[in-house]
Amino acid sequence: MPFSIALAGKGGTGKTTVAGMLIKYLVKKGKIPILAVDADCNANFNEVLGLEVSDTLGNAREEMKKGIVPGGMTKDVFMSMKLEQAIVEAKNFDLLVMGQPEGTGCYCAANTLLTGFLEQLLDNYPYIVMDNEAGMEHISRLTTRNVDRLLIVSDTSRRSLQAGIRINKLARDLNIGVGKSFLIINQVRETISDKMLAIIDKEGLELAGTIPADDSIYEFDLSGRPTIELAEDNAALLAAYKIFDKIFD
Repeated sequence: MPFSIALAGKGGTGKTTVAGMLIKYLVKKGKIPILAVDADCNANFNEVLGLEVSDTLGNAREEMKKGIVPGGMTKDVFMSMKLEQAIVEAKNFDLLVMGQPEGTGCYCAANTLLTGFLEQLLDNYPYIVMDNEAGMEHISRLTTRNVDRLLIVSDTSRRSLQAGIRINKLARDLNIGVGKSFLIINQVRETISDKMLAIIDKEGLELAGTIPADDSIYEFDLSGRPTIELAEDNAALLAAYKIFDKIFD
């Protein structure tokens, strides 16, 4: 079974950037190959990783629904082929993007497709990093389940921390098989207040560490440069590496 890490948190906390730092860390430590999974319907993990995406699981499902299946090919064979095509290969890691169905509606079917396909890939990758959508839907739909580490990413705002607390509580209540949960506070410009630390302690969350706000990350994002290319001496990256050392201890 692979060692799996899922990231969750409120939107805008830099969750996907932290996921990219984790991929960089795993490669640096020789923990490869890695399957990076973008389970967010608003997919942008590929931008952090510097990869082009040509197909998604959502697209595959839409094509099947529309009957775009070559003659003489069963739907099962067609879907298997399309799912394989949705994997973007890179050096040391691959990327799988869930994507979204066309139009409005529930994403449950796409999530079910993702969960089933991941089970087929388990033997191919010793490490899986799943960047989930913001909020709690991925928990309630059980997209995030049976993971060794759940990394809840928050910023320094109270609302973001409360969202992280709710995610952690829901994961416990649903008993979805999370080995261990950690809280990461990202985009920190000042020392974490005693009040915030008291809330974290009261809720039983384990604070793995903090990552400082970094202007170079903002500049990378603004210029469209993949943040996986951050210099190894970048302060935010070094702080993230210390956190990852802790969660793998």
